Amino acid sequence: MHRTTIMLPDDLKAKVVREANSRGVSLGEYVREALVMALTDRDADEADDSLYSDSACFSGKAPKDGAKRHDDYLYGGDR
Repeated sequence: MHRTTIMLPDDLKAKVVREANSRGVSLGEYVREALVMALTDRDADEADDSLYSDSACFSGKAPKDGAKRHDDYLYGGDR
C-alpha cells in the first residue's frame, strides 16, 4: 500500500469524515472503498452497454467522445 496525500475542500472533508464515522471505518478505508466503487461502476457501465458488449458492432475500449462523434463511429467519416 502507498501513502498518498490529497487536498479536499473543507466542506467535502467534513462530509467524508462524518460518513466514515457513521460507517465505523477510518477516513482512509472510506476513501479506498469509494474509489473502488467509482472505478467498478465505470467499468460496469461500459460492460453493460448493449452496443459496446456486442462484438459484431464494437470491439475495444469505448471512446470518450462517443456521444459527440456517434455518427462518425456508427457510419464512418464526418456527416
